[in-house]
Amino acid sequence: MIPIHEHAALDEREVEFDMIRAQGAGGQNVNKVSSAVHMRFDVRASSLPEDLKAAVLASGDRRISKDGVVVIKAQVHRSQEKNRAEALERLVALLRQAARPVKPRKATRPTRASQQRRVQRKVTHGRVKQLRGRVGEE
Repeated sequence: MIPIHEHAALDEREVEFDMIRAQGAGGQNVNKVSSAVHMRFDVRASSLPEDLKAAVLASGDRRISKDGVVVIKAQVHRSQEKNRAEALERLVALLRQAARPVKPRKATRPTRASQQRRVQRKVTHGRVKQLRGRVGEE
């Protein structure tokens, strides 16, 4: 069990690993050895708390499919074990990010100086646009 936060932990038995050949440069090692890892984690079928499941699915991460399956591919390292560990680290980071509570926004008013700067920028921009106009007899 990998702890996510004080009320949730990830059961490693729920994570599915497929070993595949890595892409890109690497010569004979890449061509012959299946060192890349394709990891799948079904969020909906997992033992995570319901609020964490909802937060993960609502996060909008591109690694989460419509079916609620997190797919992570790790192929940076030459060894299968290191790629497997990295994929698991990325999954835990994704879950911890979703478990972090959303900080409520406090409404603030703009300062007088910032309002004056905004108005001054608008006036300057208006003058520039006015100078772009047709040259006429004045």
